[in-house]
Amino acid sequence: MSRPAVALWVALVGLALTVAASLGARDGAVSDAEQAVFRWINELPGWLERTMWALQLLGVLVTPIVVAAVVLVLRRWRLALALVLLAPLKLVAEREVLKKLVERQRPGQNEPGAILRDVPPAGLSFPSGHAIIAVGMAVLLWPYLGRTGRVVVVVLAVAVGVARIYLGAHNPLDVVAGAGLGLLLGGLLTLLVGVQPRRRARPDRP
Repeated sequence: MSRPAVALWVALVGLALTVAASLGARDGAVSDAEQAVFRWINELPGWLERTMWALQLLGVLVTPIVVAAVVLVLRRWRLALALVLLAPLKLVAEREVLKKLVERQRPGQNEPGAILRDVPPAGLSFPSGHAIIAVGMAVLLWPYLGRTGRVVVVVLAVAVGVARIYLGAHNPLDVVAGAGLGLLLGGLLTLLVGVQPRRRARPDRP
């Protein structure tokens, strides 16, 4: 079992990203630049809706539990534990910390002409819980994956955030803050539970 030092740097980068996004959204307003990014993504073609809706499911609260069950079959006990812990920690960080520090409404309230695709028109939207889960899982899975697997989980994590903006559920800084929290929680959990070494192939016996 190891505790890679890079996990600490990942957590620190996540903390810095979360703080920066929180400062940018602290008054609940949406800047012109953020509105431009929102409109560019939100107004992508309508035929993407089914794909985007499916992608955002990777960020729901039950997803890390399902992935934990799969990795348990592969006897990755530490990874499974970290994935299970991600869900409650996400709820605490999201609802008990950031939502109380930054009160920001959904795009249906602060983005004129926002296209809402089966998402709530109102309610607190900062940070994106889906982004927390998606990025947090990507961080936790990273040490156990090869190059292709790492590319896949990063692309999927980014796609979840883009999907939430496309559907009209979040503004860009909501997603950035969620990604930052995902990095922070993923890095800390990696340090807490450690990483199991990859199994080495047994040499053939004569």
